[in-house]
Amino acid sequence: MTDSTAEQQPARRPGGRNARVRSQILTATAELVARDGIAGFRYEEVAERAGVNKTSVYRNWPDREELVVQALLRYAEDLATVADTGDIHRDLVDYLLALAGGLETPFGRTLEQAIQPAHQSPALRQALTRILDQRQLALQQRVDAAVDRGELPAVDSAFLGEMISGPVRLVVNRGLRPFTHRDAERIVEVVLAGIRATAQPS
Repeated sequence: MTDSTAEQQPARRPGGRNARVRSQILTATAELVARDGIAGFRYEEVAERAGVNKTSVYRNWPDREELVVQALLRYAEDLATVADTGDIHRDLVDYLLALAGGLETPFGRTLEQAIQPAHQSPALRQALTRILDQRQLALQQRVDAAVDRGELPAVDSAFLGEMISGPVRLVVNRGLRPFTHRDAERIVEVVLAGIRATAQPS
């Protein structure tokens, strides 16, 4: 290879392979946490499932708890999204259906178990707080937009979130029947009707 040819070769993008390896490790960790719980997986299994050497897992995450925290944060992102179609009723119904769907997955069930105080370490508690804060912020932004447009009267978005999400957890955690679209419709109808009926005149 001549000097001119070498000079024409594109530079390798640093971190490309390592980024893929890290992604594979996080995916494998999330799957194992969903299957075995937060305390139930080993680095050897993470490496085998990710298709990487065990040293790659240790090198990227020497702290086992930090690996779990990063996997939780990455794979809980979808639970924090709330669409804005301009129809608050529809958006809240879709939000509840997505929430129920997430909670019904193995990973969602693991998250619910991890919220219990007995399972919390400081780092894990901080990660779960971030997940819940992200979800609350997304819902708050959607509700605030609805208030600004006149779809809703002024309302405490945190209270609204608790009112609509509580019944979802009750149905899903009981496991007696699936959470349905009609369930979501009825919850949103009742909560929004109550908010509108009790709103203070502006």
